[in-house]
Order: sequence, then structure tokens, then C-alpha cells
Amino acid sequence: MEELRNHGKKWFYWFLLGLALILIYKALDNFTYVSEAIGQFLNILAPFLVGVLIAYLFYMPCKKIENTYTKSKNKFIRKKARTLSIMTVYLITVLILVILINVILPVVWESVVDLINNAQTYYTIAIDRYNKLPEDSVLKNEMINEVIANVQHIDIKQYFRFDKIMEYILKVIGAVTGIADIFVAVIVSIYVLSERTRILRFFKRLTEAIFKENTYKNIDKYYNHSNEIFFNFVASQFIDGIVVGVLVTIAMTIMGIKYAPLLGFLIGLFNIIPYIGAIIAVVISALITLITGGTSQAIWMLIVVIILQQIDANIINPKIVGQSLKVSPLLVLFSVTIGGAYFGILGMFLAVPVAAIIKIIAEDYVNYKLAEKKA
Repeated sequence: MEELRNHGKKWFYWFLLGLALILIYKALDNFTYVSEAIGQFLNILAPFLVGVLIAYLFYMPCKKIENTYTKSKNKFIRKKARTLSIMTVYLITVLILVILINVILPVVWESVVDLINNAQTYYTIAIDRYNKLPEDSVLKNEMINEVIANVQHIDIKQYFRFDKIMEYILKVIGAVTGIADIFVAVIVSIYVLSERTRILRFFKRLTEAIFKENTYKNIDKYYNHSNEIFFNFVASQFIDGIVVGVLVTIAMTIMGIKYAPLLGFLIGLFNIIPYIGAIIAVVISALITLITGGTSQAIWMLIVVIILQQIDANIINPKIVGQSLKVSPLLVLFSVTIGGAYFGILGMFLAVPVAAIIKIIAEDYVNYKLAEKKA
């Protein structure tokens, strides 16, 4: 009887394999139709997926605020801690968006418009200053001369058509922020956040049912580790970027540097990418200042920004980050480079927490193997 049952299972697995191969063949044979169907399905799912993503990003802030509310002396606040924590996070998010859209972005956009409108003038100034350099200068070489010769007569403004830029921005906004989609995404995120205990319990039970006990415990441990690392890193980098951006903008404004809001915003934004981001932003800002304000102003700008970045690295950042990710600078540099090469800016940003998680898993595996050898 047991042999018959095993024989039946074997044929059942072969049947499933054959069915899978037939489905794959049909999918490849009708690839256009299948891809369109998948695209339509993903479009329908998009607001739900966005809602889940929002809930995931808001999970840790809601959890921390809820823990604070549960310790309140007010009975109503303790009873409604979860609801109030979700409302608080959403109110803070809306407030940040209002400030960003109505205060910060208009000032930055004004600087961008002025910079592009005067791009040809600044380009001419840069070429003129380059031509005045001594012939034995290290900056004068055949490669740079060839580049200048090729681009000298290009009208830079033609590459920055505001009508095209705005058209593209509106298309992107229209694609991802339909009113109905936003409403559905918000509702889904609120529901997931409200019912997160029940949802997490279900997935934990499902994981426990599928995997062996040791595997389940490892999955649960690394899930908790990953969440903690990811949220600590993202929150600290964004807060740190805002602080650095504001300080740089204030310093540059006091120094009378042109386009201070744009340069401060740029340095603050790129500062969220460890090491490489800050260097890229400072180099771009220094070149813009060199062209618009001269050598002296560019040098002073570099000195002030480097001082501010040292203050940030040694005082501000450790206070904000709290517990370090314990990832060496070499590993950070390597992971940011790999992340940027394969996944662009987002890859550079997420590379560090991913590297930290992989490092924890690798260390645990090495410790397990060493303990196994000693046993």
C-alpha cells in the first residue's frame, strides 16, 4: 500500500512538472498577450502594493509613537494609542509635504530656472577662465581641449526645455498619483497599520507551518534584524540630510553664494548616500560656485562645507544614528559602488543596510560552523 502511495505521488509530481512546462510554453508562445495581461493586473494591484509599501515605511514610527502613547496617564490616549499613533504619523507626513511643496521647492526651483537661463553665460565664463590658465597647467591637456572643442558652440539652453520638463513631470505624476489610486493606497496603508499585529501573527504562523523549527527561528531573527537596521538607517540618513542641507544653506546664504538654496538642497539630498553622495554634491557645488562666484568664493565654500561635514560626521550623525551599523568604510564604499552600478541612486542608498544585513548573516554562519567544528 505504501509503495502504491509513493508511486502515485511520483506520477503526480511528474504531472505537475508537465503542466508547468505546458504553461511556460504557452506563455512564451503568446508573450505579447501575457505581458499585456500581467501589465494590466499590476496596474490594478499598484495602489494596493503602494499602500502596503507606505504601511511598511510607517510601521516603525507608528510603533514607537504607539509605545509612547501606551505609557500616557490619560486613559483615552492609552486606549486609542494605535489609532492616535497612525493619525500622528500621517499628520506629520502631510505637514512635511506642505512645507516641502510650498516653502522649499519653490525657492530651489527659482534657483534652477535662473541657473539654466544663464547657463550659456556661465559656460562662456568657464571657457574664458580655462583659456587663461598657464599652458603648463595640469588642467590643460589634450582630452579636455578636445571636449571643449566639441561642445564650445552648443546652445546649452536647448537641452533644458521647460515645457518638455514640465510635460514629463506631469506625465509621471499622472501615472502614479491618480486621485482614486492615492485614496485606495492610503486606505490600504491605514488598514495594514491598524491590523498589523494580526497580519504579522498570520505570516509568522504560516512561516512556522512551512519551515522547520530552526529555519523558522532564523527567518524570524533575520526579519527583526533587517527591519531594525533598515528603519534606523533610513530615518537617520533622512534626518541627517535635512540637518546638513539646512546648515549648508544658511552658511552659503551668509557668505553671499549664488544659488545657496539649490546647493544646500543638493548637498542635503546627496548626503543620504554614505561617503560617495557627499563627495559628488560638494564637487558639483564647488564647480557651480567657481563659475558663478569665482575662485576665492569657491575655496571658501569648500572650506565651510568640509568643516560642516566634519561636524556632521563626528557630532551630529552619531547623535542621530545612535547605534552604528558596524559596517567598515571599505565595505560601505564597495556596497555603494555595486549598488549604484546595478540599481542607480536607489541602489546606492539601500546598499549600506543590505550590506549590514548580509554581514550579520555571514558572521552568524561563520560562528555556527566554528562551533560545529569544536563540538
